[in-house]
Amino acid sequence: MGRALDPAMRDDTRLRRFALALQQLLTRHCPWYNGAVCLAIPGQIIEIVDEDNRLATVEVAGVRRTVSVGLLDAEGAGVGPGDWVLIHVGFAIAQVDEQEARATHDLLVRMGAAYEQELEDLKASVIE
Repeated sequence: MGRALDPAMRDDTRLRRFALALQQLLTRHCPWYNGAVCLAIPGQIIEIVDEDNRLATVEVAGVRRTVSVGLLDAEGAGVGPGDWVLIHVGFAIAQVDEQEARATHDLLVRMGAAYEQELEDLKASVIE
């Protein structure tokens, strides 16, 4: 994470708890996790647009994009419209409840530039 956090957040214990929780989540849900931090953002599934390829339209902070939800099929019945997921590089990597999604979003907004850049990257991404 090469970007500096807002100086007021450096001593924020909630941010430290969030970072620890994110690391634990990534350790459990990202098979490619190697200790480096990846940013996963919460989004709500609007609809499954391609059942065979497990692609869904997901809304993240007012932006709608197609993402792959196939990684979550191994955890049970998969996900569907109305479910909340954490998204990283076009893949839903974990299912979360609405309360966790909103809390994660609020903390990400407080991160400032890193979150804004992730949203810009999401806006520019296309999966077809």
